[in-house]
Formats: sequence, structure tokens, C-alpha cells
Amino acid sequence: MAKRLARMLPGYHFDEQAFFKCDNAPIEIENLRKQGFFKLADLLTSRHPLSIAASAEAREHISDMQFISAYRVPFQFSPLVQAHLKVGSFLASSSGVCVTDLDGQSFYDLTGSYGVNVFGADFYKKTMAEGMAKTQVLGPVLGAYHPCVTANAERLKRISGMDEVSFHMSGTEAVMQAVRLARYHTRRKNIVRFCGSYHGWWEDVQPGPGNPMPPRETYTLSDMSEHSLEVLRTRKDIACVLVNPLQALHPNVNAPGDTTLIDSSRKAAYDRPAYTQWLKKLRQVCTDSGIVLIFDEVFLGFRLAAGGAQAYFGVQADMVTYGKTLGGGFPVGVVCGKKQWMKRFHTDRPADICFARGTFKEHPGVMGAMSAFLDQLETPEIQAIYEGLDDRWDARRKRFNDTMAAHGLPVQAANMSSVWTLFYTEPSRYNWMFQYYLRTHGLALSWVGTGRLIFSLNYSDADFEAVLQKFVQAAQEMKADGWWWQSPMLTNKGIRRSILKETFFR
Repeated sequence: MAKRLARMLPGYHFDEQAFFKCDNAPIEIENLRKQGFFKLADLLTSRHPLSIAASAEAREHISDMQFISAYRVPFQFSPLVQAHLKVGSFLASSSGVCVTDLDGQSFYDLTGSYGVNVFGADFYKKTMAEGMAKTQVLGPVLGAYHPCVTANAERLKRISGMDEVSFHMSGTEAVMQAVRLARYHTRRKNIVRFCGSYHGWWEDVQPGPGNPMPPRETYTLSDMSEHSLEVLRTRKDIACVLVNPLQALHPNVNAPGDTTLIDSSRKAAYDRPAYTQWLKKLRQVCTDSGIVLIFDEVFLGFRLAAGGAQAYFGVQADMVTYGKTLGGGFPVGVVCGKKQWMKRFHTDRPADICFARGTFKEHPGVMGAMSAFLDQLETPEIQAIYEGLDDRWDARRKRFNDTMAAHGLPVQAANMSSVWTLFYTEPSRYNWMFQYYLRTHGLALSWVGTGRLIFSLNYSDADFEAVLQKFVQAAQEMKADGWWWQSPMLTNKGIRRSILKETFFR
């Protein structure tokens, strides 16, 4: 249904007149917004000319950058934003919890490198250098293995509680192989994912908009639902269930980005006991029904606990996938699984195999950096970071929310440890503008804006306090510029009705 609606949705955009008053704000608010918008545009352009110029040049040749620049904000606003609010995509250096662009402008890094950066950029510079030094004599010899591969596999078995390990080139590829093995051994073709979850961009796990193929062997069920458990109990064609534990922050909703901030209805919350109980029920149903339970920890692995989400929730999967941070700064994917699910052939049927290869999957440099990462994971310094981790980040989230409320600002945060999302407490069509005010105050965001903030675990209390004050300053400026203007007639329901009229009756 979503794909049909996506094909039917007509494109339109606001001209400059409509852009600043699509919520029927009075003329004085419209003028405030115009002044604030072009002040932001001038500030970004004057501070970051080299970064913006490099990004504009690269965008002509790199299709990913074209997509990102077009989908930072709701599409109605995108043309004017692209024309004036220029954002650089290039950086020159990183240190501590900060990154620096081509113009020498420093930002506190809230991107987390899409989940890679768990322990801080300096940590990964070290593991990358140690990994290359460890394997440099062998160089890019592929097919045969560097000796550190064996040690990596042994340590991953201990961490995951599994019997065997398979290396791959990305998290997406690791999930693909885990699903393929589950289908091979169960002789069932269908897989289950939960609504809103992300398991990579390949066809079986992304059945909605963005995938030109229709869903075939994929059931998308409701997360944390007894009805979903009943489906798993009764159907006999399900090979595996994929779980992305991050959905505990926003079950049954797509990972939030500012491109979908059409009003203030976005919400998020995390109830660890409730989600733990759900996972335990799911584990039991999968066991009873012969379904392979796969934990996709490509994003969250090693962020919640040294033993990953399995250890954090106290639930043992049949297979678990890792990626991102485990490569010590290099690309990697890993499948760890129980012996019965990992074997790729049957000795009594020699032609019956489950094929999987990949030229670079045990690249010596990557395996060396992984070895260095696993070495560091066992040190007292890193183990100490995990002590009281939830309490530390929950306290920071409370301080954030209390501070924003005390200043009368309509912004709140929800978190799952160091992974945060912002939501907004008053109806507005312009919440997505907040990302640009945050950038001018020296906060680096990923292209999804305020939908996902990822703190590295080396943030000190002083670092966090500095970030918090920048949030306050940015929000105060946005409020002063009129973007959070309020009217008794302005409601989330009313905003959605206005958008419906704009879409089909312009």
C-alpha cells in the first residue's frame, strides 16, 4: 500500500511566498522567518565556503550526495532549502568528540558515523593503524588467511555465545547470508521482519518505498504484538525472524529523519523491561516452532554492552550479525551462529550446498584492525565505560529534557543509551529547520538531522554540557525567528489536513 501511495503522490513545492507562511502565520511572523532563513543562509555560506564548494562539485558526479541533499527536509520545502541553506559534506579531521571541516570550523560530532563510532574517533585511528601494522607484511593477499583471523573468530565465539563464525564485507551482506543459511537449513522460504525495522537495503528486508521489487517471501509484522507471536506459532513456512533491537526506541515506526517532520506527531520512548519481556517471548516461540531467531546487531553491536544486545537483554539468538564498529574503523560484516545453522553443505548430499563467497571478506588489513578492536575491548579502560552506561546516558537525557523545558523550548529527547532522537511538543510545520540552527552552533548531524543523534561513548560530562548549551542557544534563536509560532488553530491534525489539501487540490 505504501508503495502504491508513493507512486500516486504528486510532487509540488512551495514558492518563496508560501514557504514562510504555509501554516497561515501572520505577516510579522512571516517576515521574522524570512530574515532568520536568509541570515542562516549567509552564515553557512560565509563560514564554510570551501566545504560547500567541494560538496557542490562532488554532487554533480556522486548520486548518493544528490539523494541526500534532496531529502534532508520535507519535499515541499526542499528546492528553496537546497538553493540557500548550503551544507558541506566534506571533513578534514577528527579529534576527541569533534570533527573539523575544510574551512577549519569545528563541530561536536553527533553523527556517530552511522553507528561505527562507539568509542571515539581517536580509538579507531589507533585500531586502524595497529591493524595495518600487524598485517602489512602480508599485504592484500586474499583467499589465504592472516593468522589473526583464527584469534578473531575464537573471541567472537566467546562474545556471541555461538559455535561458528563467518566473515563478510558489510553488515548488509552478513544479514543476507544469515537469512540464506536459515532458509537452507529449515527448507522454508519466508522471513519475518518487524514494521519499521532496517536490515540493509537488499530486496527481501526492504519491502516498502525505495525498493522497486514487490515483497515476495517477506512478512512484515507488528513489533511487540501478541498477534505477531500467534502468526509465528501457526505458520509453517517461516524460516527466520530478524530483530533489530533499536526498534525498542520506536517500535513499528520507520527510523526517524527530518525529511518526515511534517508536523510534531513524532514520538519515541524506550521501556527496557517491556522490550526484554517481548524478546523472551519471541525466543520461546521461535524455539517451539523451529524458526531461526536472528539478532541484527550491525548497528547496535558493542554499543549497549561488551556482549552486545544479547547480553544486554539476556536473550540468546540462533544467529547474530555484526558490522560497523567491529571492523575497527574498516568495513566488515560478521555472522556468528550455532553449528546446526552455519554449515553450508550436507555430507550425505554433496551437491546440496549453500554458497557464499566474497573476495575481500577476510582482508588482512580489516582482520588486523578487528584484532586491535577486540584487544581494546578487553582492556579495563573500555570495560569501565560499560559500567553504569544506561544510568549515565539516561541522566544526561533527563538533564537535556529538564533544561529545554525550563527555557520554555518545545524540544525533548528520547534515548536508548547513547542513541537519541528528538521530538517536538508543540504543533509546527517547521521543526526540520532546527537542524540548520544546530549546525550553525557547531553540532555535526547526519543527513537525517535530529531524527537520530549518536553520541560516542567517550563524551565526558563537560562535553555533553557544552553540547546541551549549544542546543539551548540554537533553539532560542529558532524560536526568536518565528518558526515555532503558535496559534490555537494550529494542531497536528490540522496540519495533516492542510497537507492533504495541498497535495491533491493545488
